[in-house]
Amino acid sequence: MTALCSGRLLAALCLLSAASITVTCDAAEWPEWRGPGQQGQSPEASGLPLTWSEAENVVWKTPIPGRGHSTPVIEGDRIWITTALETPADPADANARLEANTGGQPLTLLEKVWLHALCIDRNSGAILHNVPLIKQEKPQWVHKLNSYASPSPVLADGKLFAHFGAFGTAAVDALTGQVLWTNLDADLVVMHENGPGSSPVVWKDKLIFHLDGSDRQFIVALDTATGKVAWKTPRSGKLGDNPQLRKSYATPIFFPLPDGSTELLSPAADWLYAYNPSTGQERWKVSYGHLGFSNVARPVTGHGMLYVPTCFMKSKMQAYAYDGSRPPKLAWEITRSMPNQPSPVLAGEEIYIIDDRAVATCADARTGQVHWQERLGGGGNVSASPVFADGRIYVVTQEGKTHVLKPGKTYEVLAENQLSSPIMASPVPAGRALFLRTEQALFRIEEK
Repeated sequence: MTALCSGRLLAALCLLSAASITVTCDAAEWPEWRGPGQQGQSPEASGLPLTWSEAENVVWKTPIPGRGHSTPVIEGDRIWITTALETPADPADANARLEANTGGQPLTLLEKVWLHALCIDRNSGAILHNVPLIKQEKPQWVHKLNSYASPSPVLADGKLFAHFGAFGTAAVDALTGQVLWTNLDADLVVMHENGPGSSPVVWKDKLIFHLDGSDRQFIVALDTATGKVAWKTPRSGKLGDNPQLRKSYATPIFFPLPDGSTELLSPAADWLYAYNPSTGQERWKVSYGHLGFSNVARPVTGHGMLYVPTCFMKSKMQAYAYDGSRPPKLAWEITRSMPNQPSPVLAGEEIYIIDDRAVATCADARTGQVHWQERLGGGGNVSASPVFADGRIYVVTQEGKTHVLKPGKTYEVLAENQLSSPIMASPVPAGRALFLRTEQALFRIEEK
């Protein structure tokens, strides 16, 4: 069997395994942050590029106005992203506002911000729609590593749903670019401290997202047709006294149960929750057993397991065996070089984990036995989540480098590719192309 064929077989087997316990929210090719199965895997992409540069294998490069870290979503010939057009705050005003800050992190402060959705033609790279959605005067500050447009949008039922945390949520007709509704409900405002991060998910007629601030913590669903609140559920787990340790920026994931129902798994500070996605009723919660907050990495599911990174402070990768009994039982955990921000990804029988300092770990997904742990060439910093597609794992760094890894129990790097601008958004494999959003532009990378 050739290496190419074995890679295709590995991809097919992995996606078949994942599909048995994941829910696809839409028929779009890449409908949300982590793709069609919420796992960071592409079931369709093939013939993806192995090498590229600013000039090599670039079909098009489109400069993006504003600033944002949201991952592109794709349906047909249309690519959607969100961005923020920023007006910096006057230094004196910024210093006055910072007197209320208790976090001690490097921050960005603005006089005002316009939050937009952009639609880009997949074939030409032309911007088809530049849609203003929400304007905020003197918005909350965000962390220097974050942006005002970090939550990734989601495509479902011909609509684009763009969520910006406490700044609001909007729905757009994905064909015409017409704004269908905007929700600026004051009761859905929390203090993020470091800016918005949680991406939304769609369950039938509901758009669901986290709002876990330093002041209030809850999960909420909006009616996808009207934007009105369908349900809102406060977090019930006990948290520490320090408000800075109550935050979360994580994204929920669906888990189909053997009885045909579906649970919404929701990582928050110190606790993993499960909810009924239709009603918001809490079904169970389990403590991480140690401090875990400012959650960014999204769990993955497979092999009858939940894989949950606990994120900031002393991050662990915890694996829970789950068959529908409540709550799930901890099966294993890894404590060394685990991520604060990047999500893990499954490929066949192994789980691949990249930490924020570009240390990659390959472990047996069922037992947690570590096969190898290596720092990616040149090191660097990683905020985006890796993806598995076409028999390869693609990992991007803040320094603009993409590492292409061969899945397996032996560490093997297939290629390293450098772009000139930082990358904070996750890569998107679609068709024969890899779409990379840098701080300055969106690239379509494809073998010519």
